[in-house]
Amino acid sequence: MARRIQDRLVDFRRSLHRYPEPSWCEFLTTSRIVDEVEAIGVDELYIGTDALDPEARMGVPNDEELAQWHDRAADRGARADVLDAAAGGLTGLVAVLDRGPGPTVGLRIDIDALRQTESTADGHAPAAGGYRSKTEGVMHACGHDAHTTIGLGTLEAVAESDFSGTFVLFCQPAEEVVGGGRPMAARGHVDKLDHFLALHVGLGHPTGEVVAGADEALSVRQLAAEFAGESAHAGAEPEAGRNVMQAVATATSNLYGIPRNSGGLTRVNVGRADVGSAPNVIASEGRIELEVRGGNDDLREYVADHAYRTLDMAAEMHDCTVETETIATAPREDSNDSLRAVVGDVAVEVSNVDNVVSTAPLGVSEDATYLMRAAKEAGGDASFVVVGTDHPGGHHTATFDVDERTLGIGVDVLSATVERLGD
Repeated sequence: MARRIQDRLVDFRRSLHRYPEPSWCEFLTTSRIVDEVEAIGVDELYIGTDALDPEARMGVPNDEELAQWHDRAADRGARADVLDAAAGGLTGLVAVLDRGPGPTVGLRIDIDALRQTESTADGHAPAAGGYRSKTEGVMHACGHDAHTTIGLGTLEAVAESDFSGTFVLFCQPAEEVVGGGRPMAARGHVDKLDHFLALHVGLGHPTGEVVAGADEALSVRQLAAEFAGESAHAGAEPEAGRNVMQAVATATSNLYGIPRNSGGLTRVNVGRADVGSAPNVIASEGRIELEVRGGNDDLREYVADHAYRTLDMAAEMHDCTVETETIATAPREDSNDSLRAVVGDVAVEVSNVDNVVSTAPLGVSEDATYLMRAAKEAGGDASFVVVGTDHPGGHHTATFDVDERTLGIGVDVLSATVERLGD
């Protein structure tokens, strides 16, 4: 890739890194992407309810928080027309490039950041280079800024190529809460595809390595459990209370004791707890947020059934009540051999690609699986492509960063794949 193009990719990725936005709050990010796709030139552009089904969203923040991020985006220069279309958390977009007869090829990239404080250490490249997050408590700690950059670079490369067919770029919000894939799939744009590609960088693969089609994305269900009891003075009348703190502690401990399953991999994690008010007060209410995962949808539900029962029994043991709700869920979906083979054949011809792996376990959960499943059900094929990147800190950590050489590699592999599919 020409140095001029690589430098432009780096500059854009760093600009996204400076202004991260969490799930369903990607107002400025959506506006920036709209500017880019309009500059490239597309034939159709869908935003707001035209891009996704509002009723199918999961993990949406409350109205007050959405309004705060909406206003912050306006202060930072987001376009009024985009803000109007995305109001209420209708972020993301679908861009369509029509280049005549041929197959319809889709690429999904995710655009949200994590609620994580970014490192200020001297050795952390964004801090040293002046592009560390300017919003404390939020950062691109998983590479979605790189995904967005690669997606737009691919769109531009395809627009300038001899590709014959239709290319659709899905800029999906809310992957980090497993909330955006289902509503984007539900709007129906993916049903028109012959081929569907999803992208992730890193995931344990070094710079220069490409996984043509990852498999074994863990099926996931995220839950919230609200406990209720009765407060009392912890010194004067401890027996008068119904202690939610004990119920939460019991539930948390016992959730980790759910039996494993011989049918495959299972996971459980309590990631957040909010309980109690003071050391001398019997806690009367509390909330925990947890997730269960499985190597397939049945294994996920095996763990979920045990989790529901564990939560109920913990509440009953301490004379409390509990109400449990699903925050988000995503299925497992594997890559098709047909599309994986095309990606692999293309990648071996790309300079700076040192190693091509046909498949590897994804090892995490992904709501791109909703789009993959929809594409398959409509008669197309799908592949989840991993473009390796060296990163000094693990995904979802304060020191995560990407090797920016990955940007050009990703654009070259994906644009060449799209072009090959159009031959």
